[in-house]
Amino acid sequence: MNDDFVSVIIPAAGRGTRMGKSINKQYISLDKKAILTHTIIAFDKCPYIDEILIVVADNEEKLFKDKVLKEYRIKKPYKLVVGGSTRQESVYNAVKKVDERCTIISVHDGARPLISNKEIINTVLGAKKYGGCVLGVPVKETVKKADSDGFVSATVERSTLYNIRTPQVFKADILKEAYKNAEEKGIIGTDDSYLVEENDIKVKIIKGSYNNIKITTPEDLIYAQEILSSRN
Repeated sequence: MNDDFVSVIIPAAGRGTRMGKSINKQYISLDKKAILTHTIIAFDKCPYIDEILIVVADNEEKLFKDKVLKEYRIKKPYKLVVGGSTRQESVYNAVKKVDERCTIISVHDGARPLISNKEIINTVLGAKKYGGCVLGVPVKETVKKADSDGFVSATVERSTLYNIRTPQVFKADILKEAYKNAEEKGIIGTDDSYLVEENDIKVKIIKGSYNNIKITTPEDLIYAQEILSSRN
């Protein structure tokens, strides 16, 4: 990977109201460290990552420094970026601030602290090979489509369905162009891949682990602790 410079963007400006806490869920403690700290450590220790950009809310820079930087000293070059009113705005703020040498951009949710080194590497290599890729896991449950009255209208073939997770990784020029296009045309996407897809670019799905959960509810926090305990 010597010929590539990889920047990871970690959005961590969301509130996470479903956690029922008074602070941003990214700073809730998990195994004696903030959720966000675990996420940063995973990328800081990965040799394929050259730069880390953490997107924080405009009033939480001090909280980040007091909480995360006291728990862990980031070794790679890093930047704090102030987020926008939406995740899409927040990521775009960071996209504009990646190092000028950047050739690949990885975007990973701050609330996914269980990402593995293997998954980080596989997605970086996937972006290098295909131009863009997302991490996903095959859908396990039966999926049904409902009509407007809430009755089953079809049972969906699940063999080709995936739950999409992060990282979502792209060649830098592809992601920059996708965000620029979205801004100009007013496109709002549910994830970064959607914006790239809107530019008629195919995105490869890389199979990941079911353990790479996004911590959204108190139950997720319990499950994450169990996973960390089993790893230890």
